[in-house]
Amino acid sequence: MMTPEQNKLLNQTYAELSSSTETLYDFILKYYQYIYTSRDYGNGDLVRTVEVHTLSIIDQYPGISAGEVARVWKRTKGTVSVNLSSLENKGYIRREKDPKNARLTHFYLTEKGKLLSVLHKKYDIQEILHTRSRLLELCSFEEFCTFQKVVACYLKILQEKNTQKIPSAP
Repeated sequence: MMTPEQNKLLNQTYAELSSSTETLYDFILKYYQYIYTSRDYGNGDLVRTVEVHTLSIIDQYPGISAGEVARVWKRTKGTVSVNLSSLENKGYIRREKDPKNARLTHFYLTEKGKLLSVLHKKYDIQEILHTRSRLLELCSFEEFCTFQKVVACYLKILQEKNTQKIPSAP
């Protein structure tokens, strides 16, 4: 059991440390919401960002398997499977069984999928340029570069945590 003084110190330390990461956590949550939001890329259909990026991988690697999509997109096979089923149901992709291995399925874009891929790339180019422009209005170029580096380092730390056992709190 903790003494009142230990509990007070614990609460103070937690408050100080968590306030320093609050903005980062807010960013992560907002970005998560962003990638799971459905939007119209210009063809009248609503498609989630994660689905359209899965579609882009298939466009880049025609004939790719679900497992390969998961590796490229760094997602679980279950998540990829949900996205592939949704894209197939919407008519953006088609699947073909491998003639040499019945357990293996390859994915290809339909004509509708090829159009969406082009529309998505145009949309993303516009969005990326707009976002960078706004960031550079609010931050210096050096700050922008530092942000990119910090995010890359933070990602590396998260990847390391996912591959090792996280130590218990003291």
